[in-house]
Amino acid sequence: MSKISYVTEEGLKRLKEELKHLKSVERPSISAQIAEARDKGDLSENAEYDAAKEAQGLLELKISKLEHTIVNSRVLDESKIDTSSVQILNKVKLKNVKTGMEMEYTIVSESEANLKEKKISISTPIAAGLLGKKVGDVVTIQIPSGVMELEILNISI
Repeated sequence: MSKISYVTEEGLKRLKEELKHLKSVERPSISAQIAEARDKGDLSENAEYDAAKEAQGLLELKISKLEHTIVNSRVLDESKIDTSSVQILNKVKLKNVKTGMEMEYTIVSESEANLKEKKISISTPIAAGLLGKKVGDVVTIQIPSGVMELEILNISI
């Protein structure tokens, strides 16, 4: 059974652009490298040829995975997202109970996660621990460096 990935319209567009780039730019580039290495003679002792073929295999694997992700993606309608409890595509404002530090994250699919943009994957320990919780709840989450207690201050889109 294929794993369904829930994405935003923007996230799906980004995935499709990456796939187009891999197919139209990267694939021809590697093909050219293989042809160039092949022209250098004996393939049995040609390290350039072996490296180019390996790069081609890795690229094709990446393309295949990306195509699979796109086919199994479902675009979420942001207007129908509930904010009464934490779920995917919610922006959650949190307060670390121990330190008092406040932070805000948007919970997204794995393919859209980007910590610089404060977007965390739904499969991270923090996001998984927040799912289904409501404003005012204090959640204890096991993270690699220990235990973290977070209070949910706000849930929005």
